Amino acid sequence: MSARPLSPTTSATAARFGAEVAASGATADISTRAIDLHANAHDASHFLLVPEALVIARDAADVGRLLRAGARSGTPVTLRSGGTSLSGQGVTDGVLVDVRRNFRRIEIEDDGRRVRVQPGATVRQVNARLARHGRKLGPDPASESACTIGGVVANNSSGMACGITGNTYRTLESMTVVLPSGTVVDTGAPDADSRLAHDEPTLTAGLLRLRDRIRGNPESVRILQHQFSMKNTMGYGLNAFLDHDTPAELLAHLVIGSEGTLGFVAEAVFRTLPLLSQAATGLLIFDDLLAANEALPGIVASGAAAVELMDAQSLRVGKAEADAHPLIRDLAVDKQAALLVEYQASTADELLDAQAVGQRTLDGLRTSTPTVLSTDATTRASLWHLRKGLYATVAGARPSGTTALLEDVVVPVESLARTCERLIDLFGRYEYENNVIFGHAKDGNIHFMLTDLFEGAGLDRYAAFTDDMVDLILGEGGSLKAEHGTGRVMAPYVRRQYGDELYAVMRELKSLCDPSGMLNPGVIITDDPTVHLKDIKRTPTIEVEADRCVECGYCEPVCPSRDLTLTPRQRIVVKRAIASATADGDTALAASLEQDYEYQGVQTCAVDGMCQTACPVLINTGDLVRRLRKTEHGGVEKAVWKTAAQHWGATTRIASTALTVAEKVPSPVITIPNRLGRAVVGDDVLPMWSGELPAGGARRSRPAPPPNAVPEAVYVPACVNAMFGPADAADGATGSGVQRSFEQLCEQAGVAVFVPSDIDSLCCGTPWSSKGLPDGAAIMRDRVLASLREATRDGELPIVCDASSCTEGLLHTIEADPAPDATGARRMRVIDVVDFVATRILPALPEHDRIERLALHPTCSSTRLGINPQLTAVANAVAETVVVPDDWGCCAFAGDRGMLHPELTASATRSQAAEVRASGATAHASCNRTCELGMTRATGAEYQHVLELLAEATRAPSR
Repeated sequence: MSARPLSPTTSATAARFGAEVAASGATADISTRAIDLHANAHDASHFLLVPEALVIARDAADVGRLLRAGARSGTPVTLRSGGTSLSGQGVTDGVLVDVRRNFRRIEIEDDGRRVRVQPGATVRQVNARLARHGRKLGPDPASESACTIGGVVANNSSGMACGITGNTYRTLESMTVVLPSGTVVDTGAPDADSRLAHDEPTLTAGLLRLRDRIRGNPESVRILQHQFSMKNTMGYGLNAFLDHDTPAELLAHLVIGSEGTLGFVAEAVFRTLPLLSQAATGLLIFDDLLAANEALPGIVASGAAAVELMDAQSLRVGKAEADAHPLIRDLAVDKQAALLVEYQASTADELLDAQAVGQRTLDGLRTSTPTVLSTDATTRASLWHLRKGLYATVAGARPSGTTALLEDVVVPVESLARTCERLIDLFGRYEYENNVIFGHAKDGNIHFMLTDLFEGAGLDRYAAFTDDMVDLILGEGGSLKAEHGTGRVMAPYVRRQYGDELYAVMRELKSLCDPSGMLNPGVIITDDPTVHLKDIKRTPTIEVEADRCVECGYCEPVCPSRDLTLTPRQRIVVKRAIASATADGDTALAASLEQDYEYQGVQTCAVDGMCQTACPVLINTGDLVRRLRKTEHGGVEKAVWKTAAQHWGATTRIASTALTVAEKVPSPVITIPNRLGRAVVGDDVLPMWSGELPAGGARRSRPAPPPNAVPEAVYVPACVNAMFGPADAADGATGSGVQRSFEQLCEQAGVAVFVPSDIDSLCCGTPWSSKGLPDGAAIMRDRVLASLREATRDGELPIVCDASSCTEGLLHTIEADPAPDATGARRMRVIDVVDFVATRILPALPEHDRIERLALHPTCSSTRLGINPQLTAVANAVAETVVVPDDWGCCAFAGDRGMLHPELTASATRSQAAEVRASGATAHASCNRTCELGMTRATGAEYQHVLELLAEATRAPSR
């Protein structure tokens, strides 16, 4: 989002805030545009507040100025990074400050024993960098792919295995925190206490006074020791007053779990833990919850790292899945409960020892079926899919228009079975159906989900249920929040859980840090006993491709447009905002959102499908965008693309010739009329030519194979290689291209393949499907199916394609083939050329020298196809060292999308390109021609298909 003036319709509050920000000298971008506000209003919780302004902060100093501006103007300010929070701590009707986009730095220290991180980096990104040092973060939340360090600190995150010994509170060493006054405190500095006393004397004295007040009250000490003997994210972490003495240490550990109400964590330093890369997993099925609960002490004592509980309804849900694990597929579920148990170790030998101890323990339990601990990766993945898929399955299957509400509580382990049984009784009493109970049994921490409209009588029912649930959990000596944070959902009950004295301490702590009360009001501390019943999110029905979205944000870190326009979650929630505005009769808002959505939501979506790889309910937002594009094309555009499908061979030759001519003439001769043309017909219609584009490619057709040749596969060279010629080789000469390289590799390995005679007229269909042009897609689909069914001898031979996106496109085309269902014919098989070479060609190649260092770019399609391991194997046959950047992601060239909107590819590749340039690579490779072009543009280095480099290496004699 670029800086823009405030809208004429800006509220008086936002205008006052904007004036204060301008006077402060802050460089943050502020927007009051409707699409920015509604796109960023949503998080994973069941609350919805639309901010009055959205701010993209540039650095910590900016945040300090923003906080001071909020205090001076009386404007509520809420900080948010990942937006995976489930309790409403990241929503506001004031000013929302994005502290993710420009806060992603990760610095490894002390050989991985410590890591210094900014709040916008995700747990997965940090762990990926730590893994090469054999280390990991202590917190292990299930949302690690999307949750950010800012959220991990703000919520005192824990997870499945870390319990209360490896959570954020126990592993955070120091932090740099920006207070609402604008004061910046590095709690790890040697003079942190003296600086804090100088800059914030009232706060310093107040922290010491509260420390002594708590320590001098035996009842306060007793309550805190009990509450924090369990997982507990309810209220402020007042246990810090028992565990720490100095003002800086007190401040750091009180900010942990404070949910952005005390200050902004600009940087955090963690002590890391050893990475336990070896694991053995088993599923234990018991007759009922009581039997499962009775088994817990022995399992925990045996050293199990994770013990995950699933109730009978969880087993019914898992049993109904198409890929249900064999242990429950044929289980007649009545009252059974299951425990998923995992043992972890650093080495295989250590795991054998742990596994032996665990197996002896499990063998002595009264389970319904024998239990075997498995180290097989496929079996373990299936078992964890059963557990992790519960939320996705239930939330994704909720009735359209309803909202999913995921709760978590904790009780002493000895009370767990009784608590679960009474929760199930409450579900029945309040007529909530299909509710699963699952969670971290060894910690007494369970999750459950409700789905409802939460309006009218439904809201009254939810209020009564919540009161009864609070009675149940507190009556068992538990905490109303174990992992997900207090937020708004439990803020009215903080006083009840801790009592008047400790609640008074919490209020004074809030006042000391945030005297004006402007930072994230309504969260943790509230004067409104019904705040948890207000601003419940409506989830109107939208297009079927995206209707089941639960707005968790898991899709966002993999989206190539996330730093330019909208993410998949935002594309979906803006459609919901349009639907809500239309239903409410707010035609002006609906029109404003629709107008901006064309560029933000439709034109700059790469439709790469990476969002589906991260989505817990398997939504491909590209399907939604393709539907929207289908309705936008005019008659002329449809006719042009339909004609292109009918004459594809000629179309590719015209494109190739145009690129060849363009390469030979002075750049201005092309760029000036090209830009004028884009101004006339539109940026989303006419591609932009740029100097790094190659000349055109050669025709794909080849002579027919000799009569005595026995082909192993039908080879379908991608038409993109006929339009865009090969990259220049290392010596400056024009490269041979992937088609010739693959054919040479086949010759060396003694493998015969043949190309269909009508190949020049064939295409996988992606250009039409991605643009939402069904007429041209149908023409090409019918032609491709007829040609390939003949070429493969009715499906006898596999099909090999040499561009990963085209391999994926052919798979989709063949999925639409009616022949197998109508006639019983064999379903045709498609293999990407990288997979074919890795499994069939590599073992037969001669010894050859390898280059020193190769930068490898996996593609969105290679990821979706699951062939990245094979891609790496081929790359390892090319280079001694293969570098896949930590910040790898989709390049967003997306066929012609990077030529229509070059700003999309520039944004998507910015971090990766910087990493590649610093990698010292001597060659650069990918497995898709347009992706190679995108990465060439981004890095200035020539990217080639990995098979071109392999063929070049094997042509040279081994030294």
